[in-house]
Parts: sequence; C-alpha cells; structure tokens
Amino acid sequence: MSNYQSLSHSKWECKYHVVFIPKYRKKAIYGQLRRELGGVLRGLARQKESEIEEGHLMPDHVHMMISIPPKYAVAQVVGFIKGKSAIHIARNFAERRRNFVGQHFWARGYFVSTVGRDEAVIREYIRKHEAEDRRVDQLGLL
Repeated sequence: MSNYQSLSHSKWECKYHVVFIPKYRKKAIYGQLRRELGGVLRGLARQKESEIEEGHLMPDHVHMMISIPPKYAVAQVVGFIKGKSAIHIARNFAERRRNFVGQHFWARGYFVSTVGRDEAVIREYIRKHEAEDRRVDQLGLL
C-alpha cells in the first residue's frame, strides 16, 4: 500500500498515459522551448495536485504518465496544462505579451489511457519512444 496516495477520506492510485500534439502536428518543440517546457508542464500539474511521473517531449508530440487525484477529471487537468502552457509559450517564445485570441499552440484533442498494471511497460515505452521514432525516420530515408 506504499504506492497509494491519500486525500482526507480516500486512498488512491490513478495514473494515466497522456499524449498530445502541437497544432497541425508541426515539429515545434525544439531547442530552448523543449528545455523549458518540461519544467512548465510539471509546475502546472502540481497546481492541480497532480504529478508527471514520466514524460518525454518529442519534436511533434508530448508523452507523459501523470498521476491525477480522483477529485479532478482527467479532461480538467489536461485542459489546464495545455491551456496555461500555450499562454506561456506565446508570451515567452512568440513575442506576444498580451493574452491572444484565436491562436493556439496545442491541437484540440489528446489521447489518454489508464495505466493500471502496465505501468512498467508504459514507462519503458515513453523512455524508448524517441529512439524508435529516429529509427523509423531513418528507414524512410532509404
């Protein structure tokens, strides 16, 4: 029971595999943005009492395994993370100092799956995914 977390009246372990992409699947997560975005996403998750336990930023998508308390809906937490990180990106990397309307960094949807007993498999998949993408890209060049 040491893996379980507690709220005032419950013990829980709710982990999700989440994937989302930049708008139009543009390869936009590079350089300084990539270095800074991991910390931004983790900080935003903490604001919703959640924790990104495993994560990887690819040039054209984000993979994460996130632990979300049962008092929050997954859609609420993912929407918060995507929305606030888009504002951060616009202000710090797109030279927009004001809130912007009609322009978004992330695509509207996302993929989510419960982790359950496959936690080790999902952690390994997230860690190895970048190498596999490079290998597939190399095959496409031949």
